[in-house]
Amino acid sequence: MAIALALIVAWFAMTWLFDRHVERRVEDELLVQVRPLLADLQLARGVPVAGSEPADPRFAVPAGGLYWQASTAAGAIRSISLWDSHLPTTVSAPADRWRIRRADGPFGQQLLLMERAIRLQSQESPVIVQLGYDLAKLAPAQREFGREMALFLALLWTVLALAAWAQVGLGLRPLRRVGQEVERLRRDASARLGGAYPRELAPLTESIDALADAREADLVRARRRAADLAHGLKTPLAALAAQSARVRESGATAMADGLDSSIAAMRAAIGGELARTRISLVPEGRSTVALPLIERLVAVIEQTEAGERVAFSLACDESATLPLAGDDAAELLGPLLENAARHARRLVRVAVETTGGRRILVVGDDGPGLDGAQREEAILRGARLDSGDEGHGLGLAIARELAEASGGDLALARSPLGGLEVRVGWAL
Repeated sequence: MAIALALIVAWFAMTWLFDRHVERRVEDELLVQVRPLLADLQLARGVPVAGSEPADPRFAVPAGGLYWQASTAAGAIRSISLWDSHLPTTVSAPADRWRIRRADGPFGQQLLLMERAIRLQSQESPVIVQLGYDLAKLAPAQREFGREMALFLALLWTVLALAAWAQVGLGLRPLRRVGQEVERLRRDASARLGGAYPRELAPLTESIDALADAREADLVRARRRAADLAHGLKTPLAALAAQSARVRESGATAMADGLDSSIAAMRAAIGGELARTRISLVPEGRSTVALPLIERLVAVIEQTEAGERVAFSLACDESATLPLAGDDAAELLGPLLENAARHARRLVRVAVETTGGRRILVVGDDGPGLDGAQREEAILRGARLDSGDEGHGLGLAIARELAEASGGDLALARSPLGGLEVRVGWAL
């Protein structure tokens, strides 16, 4: 649009310049034509007399578009082309130069008029010499020039628009690569832009890398502080557990149960926050073969009290992968399997499916499950995600955060087995 606007302005400017050029050529032509007339112009009793006339035949054709006239207060002579009309009279005309103006002429024509006051003798009154040119004679050339110039500028606009499109495309190509690198950096705190970028982009990439360095340093400090806090709380919690044991030995079983419940909740909260510090950024481009990991986790859970009473059904292709590093995949899948085993009656189903361009991890059980309102409430960030009353609702919350950190999503549904089904999906 900017190029088109500039070329439209250029069209008006060039047509105006062309008109001015043509008019100057007409002025030069008229000056050549008037020289013979001026050479033999005389006065007889104050009336101009022409010894010779311009040679152009258009001066001899009535209404031919080319006219001359010489006049004084006593009378005037004019070209045959004026017939019985005359050029617009003027009270005064400059004596030192030709004056150019536009005026309404005879026969309804618009004239380019040249006029000058010429004094033949010092003691005689000046003669006003005028030459007129019908501007309508210039219109065809002006229209043709404007049309051809418009066609040329339209072609030029096409070429310039394509060139601008190519220039912008080539110029912004490195920025598209920067965008891809920034997306990778978002997923992997250790990633950096680096690479060979144009000199103009170097300040941008260096600033982004500096920001990434600062962010990674902040994450490291935050994880270290969380670990220090957890370590510092272990001793007080151990002391509380010992106090609870003594209280139980003294016979205050109810009070000891309350203390043990509070201690378990505190330990679960600390464990959850430590897990979240490991989640904060999941590296991009990592993947883990799903089946061996699932089998290993199932083997561990089968050794627990909850896992001993249920059977596990695995539906997973040997080549199926999860877009997570091994530890992160275990961090996500472990709470899902533990929760399903804890609330299942007899069966837990684990599957990895590929459908609709998505990789989906499915963990379902045949337990009591959650109704629609409970599932919707559980999806809210920070809400309890366990499908029963036991536990502290942290395992599945951590799994959900890890899924989102890796570019996926976690959804709850009614399992075909009758209980709760957790579906974690990633785009391929």
